[in-house]
Amino acid sequence: MAGRLIAIEGIDGSGKTSQIRLLAGDGESTGALVVTSEPGSTTLGAQLRSLLLRPDLPPVAERSEALLMAADRAQHVAEVVAPALAAGRWVVTDRFSGSTLAYQGYGRGLDLEELKRLVSWATAGVTPDLNVLVDVPLDVARARRRSGEDDRLESLDEAFHERVRRGYLALAEADPARWVVVDGVGDLLDVAERLRTAVVSRLGPLPSKAP
Repeated sequence: MAGRLIAIEGIDGSGKTSQIRLLAGDGESTGALVVTSEPGSTTLGAQLRSLLLRPDLPPVAERSEALLMAADRAQHVAEVVAPALAAGRWVVTDRFSGSTLAYQGYGRGLDLEELKRLVSWATAGVTPDLNVLVDVPLDVARARRRSGEDDRLESLDEAFHERVRRGYLALAEADPARWVVVDGVGDLLDVAERLRTAVVSRLGPLPSKAP
């Protein structure tokens, strides 16, 4: 595949979604970049997102949660990510395979090796060229989230979210060639500069024109 895949990861409230827009800049409007997210960026994915995250729906078993996330990612890759990469475009995604390992692995306690095999199968082997972890402490993330609008995962206790954060840091430490950690605390534009510098140092300048 000719394009590049950048996954921006982090706990809920880390600010990664805002950072993605700043990172993409004009590249999205020119067609050089595809900005996307998980779960929910396809028609099927939108339905799966509702099943997964709506707090008013019945609970989802932990293994079912992992399988639904994998189904969303498989459709996301087939419909959005792989075609863009094959066309030579760069893809910046708000969450990818690292989220499954952090949330369902470290957070839920499911077996990491089994999840890695599931993720690899669901993505048909597509892996990010770079995973960027926007890291913030839990109290900062909690303050950034809008009160009263937490989804089913966001509403879980602090112990869960601390395990997820520690899981992300463990993933980054274990694979420094494909991960970089960016301090997400501070002014929005200061964080954006740190993130852009990290990406450019690994992958070079982001494209501004369509391939």
